[in-house]
Order: sequence, then C-alpha cells, then structure tokens
Amino acid sequence: MIGLVSVTAAGAAAAARLVAAWPDSTRCYDGPTADAIRRAWDECDQLVCFLATGATVRLVAPLLADKRSDPAVVCVDEAGRHAVALLGGHRDGTAAGCGANRLAEQVAGVLGASPVITTATDVTGVPGLDTLGLPVEGAVTAVSRALLDQEPVQVQVDVAWPLPALLGTAVQPDQSKPDQPRHRIVVTDRLLPADPHTVLLRPPSLVVGMGASRGVSADEVEQLIGAALVQAGLSVSSVGALATVHDKADEVGLVTLADRLGLPLSTFPASRLASVTVPNPSAAPLAAVGTPSVAEAAALVAAGADDLLVPKSKSAMATVAVARRAPRGRLTLVGLGPGARDLLAPRAIAELRSASVVIGLDQYLDQIRDLLRPGTQVLASGLGDEEARAQEAVTTARSGRSVALVGSGDAGVYAMASPALEFAGDDIDIVGIPGITANLAASALLGAPLGHDHAVVSLSDLHTPWEAIEARVRAVAVGDFVVTFYNPRSLNRRQQLPLALDILRDHRPPTTPVGVVREATRADEQVLLTTLADLDVEVVDMRSVVIVGSTNTRAVAGRMVTPRGYRWMS
Repeated sequence: MIGLVSVTAAGAAAAARLVAAWPDSTRCYDGPTADAIRRAWDECDQLVCFLATGATVRLVAPLLADKRSDPAVVCVDEAGRHAVALLGGHRDGTAAGCGANRLAEQVAGVLGASPVITTATDVTGVPGLDTLGLPVEGAVTAVSRALLDQEPVQVQVDVAWPLPALLGTAVQPDQSKPDQPRHRIVVTDRLLPADPHTVLLRPPSLVVGMGASRGVSADEVEQLIGAALVQAGLSVSSVGALATVHDKADEVGLVTLADRLGLPLSTFPASRLASVTVPNPSAAPLAAVGTPSVAEAAALVAAGADDLLVPKSKSAMATVAVARRAPRGRLTLVGLGPGARDLLAPRAIAELRSASVVIGLDQYLDQIRDLLRPGTQVLASGLGDEEARAQEAVTTARSGRSVALVGSGDAGVYAMASPALEFAGDDIDIVGIPGITANLAASALLGAPLGHDHAVVSLSDLHTPWEAIEARVRAVAVGDFVVTFYNPRSLNRRQQLPLALDILRDHRPPTTPVGVVREATRADEQVLLTTLADLDVEVVDMRSVVIVGSTNTRAVAGRMVTPRGYRWMS
C-alpha cells in the first residue's frame, strides 16, 4: 500500500491523480500532518508526501528504525515538478514492487514531473548490491564504496546463479598472485566468517525436503531446518524451496512454515519419491505414505540433484534433508524495435541492464552498448550465423548466467527468438520482450495501411525456397490482403520483388497504393507513397520495407489508409 499525505489543495489534487492511476494500491491520510505520516508509516509499504523535503525529513526522522523495513518515501513539491526519492531508494515494496527510486519514477510518470534519484549507485550506473534480487549480507557499504571508487573488487562465485554484471573493476580471484583485492563479493550458500570487506550474496540454491507426523508445528520444523543448516555450514537465506510428499500437502505445520518463510512448497506422489535411491530409507514412511523416504527423496527430486548436501535429520515429529539445485540460467529475447531509442521498450532496457552477457549482431549491439552496465560481457558477430548466435546464447544461459539475445524489431518476427527456442529446453528460464516491428514502424509513417487484414512475407530465399514464397504471395493476392514485404531486394537478389509485384498486379488495380519506407525511425529515414503502376523497384533495398495495399486501400491526404470496414468497396 502507498500512503499519500498532503497539506495543501495542490498537493491533494496531485494525490487524487495518483489515486485515479493506482486505485487499488493507494490510501490518502488527512488530519494533522505529523499524525497522518505516523499512521501511514505504520500501515503502508511506501509513502508519497506532498511536502517540502525538509519538513518531511523532520517528520519521519523519529520514526526511522531499520532501512530493511522502513517504508520507502518520495517527496513531491508544491508545483508538482519533481518527485524526489528521499528514503529507501532500493527498498523492495509490495504494492508498486519497488523502492523509492522506482516509485519516484512512477510518480513522475503519472504527474508529468521529473524524478530525482540521488542514490550513488543509481546515478553512476553501478548496480546496488541490494538490488540484485538476492539476499545480501556483510559489508555492503564498504564494498559499494569500493565499486563506486573503481577499486578492484574480487568476485568469488561458489554457487553459479544468474546475476547482472557487477562492474568493470570486478575481477575473479587469482590465487597465483599474492596481492588480492581486499574487497570481495562472494556468491555462496555457505556460512562464512564475518569480514569488514566482504559482501555475501545468497542465491536460492538450497531445497529442503520435509517429512512430518500429523499435527507437527511450524516452529518445530523451522528449528530443525535451522539446526541442520548451521551444522552443515549452510545459510538459511539460501533456502529457495520446500518439498514433501503429496499426502502432506495439507499438513498445517508445513503449509504455515512455507507461508511464514515466503517459499514455495512442492509436493510429489509417493510413487515418484519411492523410485529415488536415498542413503537413509525407512520402513516408517513406507508404511505411512507408501515411500521409504520423504525428506531425502523430496529434496533430491525438487532440486533435480543426485546427491544430498545434508542427509536426513530428525526431531520428535519431523525429518528434513537438504539438496542443492543446479543454477537455472535465464535467457531474455529482446526486440530492439525499429532503431529509434525512444521506441525501445522500457522493459527491454531493464532486461539489458540486468544481463551479465549480451549476444547479438554487431550492428544491433552498437545501438545499445551505452545502456549496458560496466562489466557486461558482449558477444558480437557479423551478418548471418543466426543459428550459431542462438546456440551460443542458450549454451551460456545453461551455465547459469543471465543472458540477453538481441535482434531488431520484435525478437519473434524474422529474428532470433525462433532459432533460440529451437535449441532451448526446459532447463532454462526464457523471457520474451516484445519490440516494435519494421512493418508497424513503416505503417505508422505511411498512415494506416494495416487497418484491416494483412500479411507479412519475406522475399529472402536464404531460408525458404522461392517456390514456397511465390505460392504465399499468390495466396495473399487472391485473399486480397494488404502485404508487407520484408527483405525485398538486395545486391544479389534483384528479381524477387518484381516477380511478387507482377503477381499482385494480376489481382489489384494499377492505382493500388504502395508505400516504401527505408531506415524507418532512423537518421536516414525515407518515406515514399506511390502506386502499384508507378513503383520504381530501384529505390528499394534491404533496408526498406514495402507495403502494398489491398483493393480497399486508398491514398487520403497523402497518407495510405486501409479502412477497418468495407464502406469504400466499389
């Protein structure tokens, strides 16, 4: 919940705009300002105060307790010109899913204001160690300062996990050299001694299998898990999932514990668990639920592991065992749009900045290099080799890394998503980020040629025989679809476009509008509106998109328009 506190009519009006935008996640507080802020502080995850920053600081100062639990606070000035991230810049919120930095951007977006972000890591492009999506422990301030000062920082990965690039100065430890950087970032699920120069990032790599007698309490299971992990030198912060047998899916103590810890509880049929070889089978669970092992088998199955880190341990009414799951890499398929930076989706930018490896065609990577965090590994290749790029992206993700595979337009339209998904299995997470395609960009420049049914056909016969392409063009012509031709003409392919146009001329009048857009949304953009009879194919090249109208398409005031209905049909 986002608490809104205002003291003037202008502030109340701005608050009302936020309520209209976020009706289910905002709550207005009135009355004396100090009382209103105190109530909002106790009841909300985030606060937006329509007050001066100085006044807000004085009012919230007595309420501060812990940066991990204090609400994120944003201030908006009386004129509504600035949204200032005042407190809790990196704190995760539950309503808007963000800390004050992101909340300030969202508030600014609604109010038409400018967000003001002062967190050092955000304004310098260095990822905050508490923003990487993993629990963080240790010397966060000292190591963050070292990163900001561009001091070398040792990155030690005990457990591979998808992470963004940390910084260009981050280095792998080299035990052959006597002088190692004193600051360290360690990605590990193990307990390590406290160190004033070390930050621990806790990946959710541990799976706890649980067996229980009917009526077991959540406290008993939680204490057993904690003791087993400490004895094995493992961190409870790295527990990412709990698992048990189907018969215990409704066991109140286990369900309560999963809710308390905010962890998923997976359950498996007894027959599945009984098929797993474990070090400590027992007759008791076999008689009770039909499998000689619950805790050990469930841990192994849920983790997809062959060996246990912690074999079964017992309390009066529970058993637990621990396995480590293999890192699950992440592959994001990013469409960069037609070329203009302001047509690149904000989500695509966020994914590019969260990847540690970015792969793509060199000319596309050149468009977005400035968006990447320092230290990002960039793997560029030349024209062609699409399958090799896709396979490299999938293989890199399988190693447990966070990978972005980029292409122009939309990644799923004549681009890299298709070959990547052919190689990828269910062993990695895949996220698709939509992009504005070339035909949509060209259509917007021409008018509204795609206002009714339309088709897209690539005239390149590198991957498709010309006979198949020709058959598709004939089907488009007979069906009277507006058609967009991708890859219409190159230095070595001169005849495909004239042949395709001849097919369309057999079914459409010579006055049919035709649009040619070259380098859509880029600096060398060219837009031509002509007709099927007058089109000069010499103006078309591989950087062009050709849109041929249907029999209903018209040129209206210099724009190409296909009506949504058929009122213009002759």
